[in-house]
Amino acid sequence: MTDYYKVLGITKSATQDEIKKAYRKLALKYHPDKNQGDSAAEAKFKDISEAYEVLSDEQKRQMYDQFGANALKGGGAGGGPGGAGFSSMEDALRTFMGAFGGGRGGDSVFESFFGGGFGGGHAEYVTQGASKKAEIKISFEEAAKGIDKEIAISNYAQCSTCSGSGARSQEDISRCDACQGTGQVHQSRGFFSMSTVCPHCHGAGKMIKVACSDCHGSGKVKHKQRVTIPIPAGIDDGMRLKMAGYGDAGEGGGPPGDLYVYIRVMPHDIFKRDGDNLIIELPVSLTEAALGVKKELPSLLSQKPLRISVPHGTQPGKILRVKGEGMKNVHGRGKGDLLVKILVETPVNLSPKQKSLLEEFQKIESPDNSPQRQSFLSKIKSLF
Repeated sequence: MTDYYKVLGITKSATQDEIKKAYRKLALKYHPDKNQGDSAAEAKFKDISEAYEVLSDEQKRQMYDQFGANALKGGGAGGGPGGAGFSSMEDALRTFMGAFGGGRGGDSVFESFFGGGFGGGHAEYVTQGASKKAEIKISFEEAAKGIDKEIAISNYAQCSTCSGSGARSQEDISRCDACQGTGQVHQSRGFFSMSTVCPHCHGAGKMIKVACSDCHGSGKVKHKQRVTIPIPAGIDDGMRLKMAGYGDAGEGGGPPGDLYVYIRVMPHDIFKRDGDNLIIELPVSLTEAALGVKKELPSLLSQKPLRISVPHGTQPGKILRVKGEGMKNVHGRGKGDLLVKILVETPVNLSPKQKSLLEEFQKIESPDNSPQRQSFLSKIKSLF
């Protein structure tokens, strides 16, 4: 059995990008137009095109990896022996052109290189409409809980008067004489017959004699609408949401573009975010850190406050973790934690009595009260 990976000179772990690069290199080397009359090169070109057609399709590749080429018989990947082959050199060439950037299965670029395809007909000039971009600002709390936001957008929709044809009526549409209705004009470039979009009809293959009075021949009109954007809980600043079909209408009956909504999350006065975790800095006094204390903190996800215990002897910078009180994961994979960072505040503006008490405490301090300081002093003794 033919090993498709060996044919392309790649490993089974190759990425789609590596598969494409390997195929392009070999296809250029063994292309029939570079090896005219060489039956061995023609056979090699068919083999590598067959391998690429299977391995570039994730579903076919998975079937091939599990069951071999026999699993693709009967219409999966092709029509020749083994199911994944090519019935003609035309099929192999279509795969070749598809790998070099052709849309719609490679046909558009294929037709550009080979003079409108082997069939001789022309495909309708169809393109997807332009996509739109919008930005929404939301609060930190809205990002945590999720919210629906309504925005106003303006785009080009298909003209309802002419159904997108751009003409006053069907009788006002005629075939383009410059390209004979193909939408393309052809020029010879060596062994290739190069095609370009017809400059008269712009690839439509048709000419409009009398334009629609509403869209003036464009087939589209400006349209304003309000769109509700469902913003999921846990979304982060800079993330993008896609609203399929809310862009401009396509050409020639093509699908509309999409609307991409960029999210801007306003900063919070207390909470900060680290992935799905929330961070809050909690100032405590010197005596609270030394003796321990219980504190109440606000919760971003509920109205009930959170109670935490600060252990006695807590040092500055210590992190206390409260499980499950962070942000919801935007993909629905649970929640993060609340990380409470302890800030020990040194007292200022001491009264005489406070100062006297601290001086008294200083007199009875022992090394056991300050283990970090004692460790530091022992390390620097050797430097003096």
